[in-house]
Amino acid sequence: MDIQLITEVIAVTVVLLHMLGIAFALESVLTVRTAQGAIAWVISLLTFPYLAVPAYLVFGRKKFEGYFDQREEIEGESEDLIEQTSDTVAQHIIPGAGESSFYTSLRKLARMPATSGNAVELLINGEQTFDSIAAGLTSAEKYILFQFYIIRDDQLGQRLGKIMIDKARVGLNVKVLYDEIGSQGFPATKLCQQMISAGIEVSAFNTRQVRRPTKIRKSKTIQRIRYLRAFYDFLKGLIIRIRGYIRSRFQLNFRNHRKIVVVDGQIAWIGGHNVGDEYLGLNKKIGHWRDTHTRVEGPAVLAAEIVFATDYRWATKRALEIDWDSVSLDKGDSNILVFPSDPATKFEETGLMYHQLIVDARERIWIASPYFVPDRSIIAALQLAALRGVDVRVIIPDEPDGPFVAMANWSYTKELLPAGVQVYRYQGGFMHQKVLLMDDQISGVGTANFDNRSFRLNFEITLLVDDPAFATKVSTMLEADMQHSRKVYEEDIKNKPFWFPLAMGVARLMSPVL
Repeated sequence: MDIQLITEVIAVTVVLLHMLGIAFALESVLTVRTAQGAIAWVISLLTFPYLAVPAYLVFGRKKFEGYFDQREEIEGESEDLIEQTSDTVAQHIIPGAGESSFYTSLRKLARMPATSGNAVELLINGEQTFDSIAAGLTSAEKYILFQFYIIRDDQLGQRLGKIMIDKARVGLNVKVLYDEIGSQGFPATKLCQQMISAGIEVSAFNTRQVRRPTKIRKSKTIQRIRYLRAFYDFLKGLIIRIRGYIRSRFQLNFRNHRKIVVVDGQIAWIGGHNVGDEYLGLNKKIGHWRDTHTRVEGPAVLAAEIVFATDYRWATKRALEIDWDSVSLDKGDSNILVFPSDPATKFEETGLMYHQLIVDARERIWIASPYFVPDRSIIAALQLAALRGVDVRVIIPDEPDGPFVAMANWSYTKELLPAGVQVYRYQGGFMHQKVLLMDDQISGVGTANFDNRSFRLNFEITLLVDDPAFATKVSTMLEADMQHSRKVYEEDIKNKPFWFPLAMGVARLMSPVL
């Protein structure tokens, strides 16, 4: 190749990267959520644009391109569904009033009504969870909605897949959603092809799809500056399209982390498991897998369907067509708020939800999460809760998923222990559950980890249950987990090697993208 041409290409690339560095630095000042984050991006983008520009395209934004633009339309459809079905469950909708934040601020953040008349079953570990889901799929008579972050073509995937394939072949409406990052390679598997051949609609949530291009505006002053205005409009529209395409292609940092199964509008499953043999403890390298799921009957199932419908709308550009009148009522005594969150809303719902429950706690707040990388406000709330006498306990894996997560866990543990927060490191295998317990009343089981990714970047769903009887079951379960855990003391950190504080500091700097 001509050396001069290579030189010119390199020169143009360098200039372009520096220009993009300046542009993204300005954007970060306006959009990055914290001053510290904005300063870090500005310095790196202006100093090292060759590395910082690609990193910013992947990690620098907290709003989901494309979905954010269509939010009003998607939200409108969701509100229409709530309005359309509200008469059916009217007797079970709990008014958004009173002193409890469960029915005020949390309900507003969830954009869903809380409902009474629900029955919730706590499913501990994979065998209970997937036996329950398999039985539910087998009982389906009308339709199945099946959504997971990870779906594998292995023993478990084939077991559940066969049931759905058999149901689709006899005429049931079966829809499967998966995350294209979490389930990378799934479309090429034999299981996926068998599902499609059987008539199952299999769709990727597809965070990288290109947003709807903005139409090029036609000039109103065409008679006077026709050519200039037309060129300006064309150039503006072209830039918008290119920008949207580039950004959408780099949206690897956003994941649909939800796990939802609904059968006939009667039963729903929400929790931490994905579809893979490791979630049954069958992976020899990982060993025992500790996770928690829930089985729900009652009007809360309708809310789970609506969350699925919003994801289906983005993935397929079509409305979900099911029997919305098929709702189970008067199934139990649990009040439930289905709490979805995503990176395209005005508020960081998951972080605010955790913060609200920590602040509301008067007796205890117990949190179990495989990823414990919270932000400054959450750490402060936990410290204050412990200082005012609340029993604050955090359960994390003794062997977290990766060295950076491990060091970040230790870093935040170091801050919590002096305030009286009790930290337990689970040693009975890998703990993947996402569970919280506030006082003897409110429990949460879902997909949201206790980290910045779940707070700000992922599509998540948590089942919040206001029921003392269910809280007792959750308490018993977490107490058993603590029996299989090692309690951490301040001396444990003081006795670490000399390099440990530096490793914790480096991991802490990486915490926003862990």
